[in-house]
Amino acid sequence: MSERLAKFMARSGVCSRRQAEVYISQKRVTVNGEIVDSPAFNVNGNEKILFDGEKLPQLEATRLWLYHKPVGLVTTHKDEKDRPTVFDNLPAGLPRVISVGRLDLNSEGLLLLTNSGDLSRKLERPENGWLRRYKVRVHGIVDKKKLEALAKGCVVDGVSYAPIKAEVESVQGTNSWLIVTLSEGKNREIRKVMKSIGLEVSRLIRLSYGPFQLGSLRRGEVKEVPAKVLHEQLGAKFSL
Repeated sequence: MSERLAKFMARSGVCSRRQAEVYISQKRVTVNGEIVDSPAFNVNGNEKILFDGEKLPQLEATRLWLYHKPVGLVTTHKDEKDRPTVFDNLPAGLPRVISVGRLDLNSEGLLLLTNSGDLSRKLERPENGWLRRYKVRVHGIVDKKKLEALAKGCVVDGVSYAPIKAEVESVQGTNSWLIVTLSEGKNREIRKVMKSIGLEVSRLIRLSYGPFQLGSLRRGEVKEVPAKVLHEQLGAKFSL
């Protein structure tokens, strides 16, 4: 069966589908010796497809890893400020992987990694309804009414945020630990929303992403999700 060239490139693990669309528009991809400049171009996999003159990696089975991201790493392959990245600090032996969403420099906890750009894109979609749960330390006096109001959604600096469930786990003086659950995960969402109600985030740990849990994974450790579990959790819904 044929599929879009950009999707085929993403499944090869060389990049995400969005990145593939950019590379194709830059005329860096050829199919059977001809330059292709439309990501809508269809291929069936039997063609000779080259990216920057090199063959694409052989299609592999879709794989997923759990990674405990430490503070101090950015979730990008190349950083313009030359800061250390997640991908420069992964254990040896992993294939080229792409993250599912991001955690900012000062955030830590569960980050999903996959060898499939197509799967990464699918898992990031808010319409999947997958909840992301965080343990968040905040500084300031918690106003429980304001915290509960987040469950109705809010607008901060002109940006609309979907409902957020935030519960107080413990309080010590002006520092509190919250358990925060959300479904969107927009850029620095928790930090911005908490700041809007007078709370400054001093630590943010992602505990889970959909059905996948951080559990006892140590900082910097990577654990592959068994193929059977991967298909049980994703097979029917995401057409692996």
